[in-house]
Amino acid sequence: MINKFAESNFKAICDELSARDTDLKWVIDTYGYPPMWSRPNNFDSLVHIILEQQVSLASALAALYKLRERLQEITPTRVLLLTDEEFKACYCSRQKTAYIKYLAEAIVNGDINLEHFAEMPDEEIRIKLTALKGIGNWTVDIYLMFVLHRAGYFPIGDLAQVNALKRLKNLPALATRADMIAVAEHWSPYRTVASMILWHFYLSTPRKFKR
Repeated sequence: MINKFAESNFKAICDELSARDTDLKWVIDTYGYPPMWSRPNNFDSLVHIILEQQVSLASALAALYKLRERLQEITPTRVLLLTDEEFKACYCSRQKTAYIKYLAEAIVNGDINLEHFAEMPDEEIRIKLTALKGIGNWTVDIYLMFVLHRAGYFPIGDLAQVNALKRLKNLPALATRADMIAVAEHWSPYRTVASMILWHFYLSTPRKFKR
């Protein structure tokens, strides 16, 4: 059975997590419920996630808006008509230009079908997407969380998540991945919603703030 969440039960899951974790409860009591961040299941959303790799959210949005302005609609066929120079004018690095083109080609060729992903198990989706150059586990995690609303993910490769967890839980700076994954395991089967609470905390507090 696929483990999902939806707008209809999002706050109830937040409440359940708050009852189990006093730190998450403190975030919600202090800053309110987090947004249920969501994106449509389309090529535009995956391009957006690729653009977000290892840059600020503002930089990724600037590139996305430039691509939308140039193409009107970001689709695989329209993307494949752009030259590398046109991508560069849209603030896309050479690497990300290549990654976006690989994804577009896979969709045009029928190797990737985003509509089918909606009902596929998580790991099958991960195998399909990570077979493409430029798509790693972080990109798949964000796609599963924001687009398909799969409930079980703590994206350990996300710097904001790691920093928020360390600050909220007062973990040592040298806390290992295993340490953080062990903390997140207590939020199963709703680690994605807990992660959204962490992002909410991260975006709502000064960077040096500690709980």
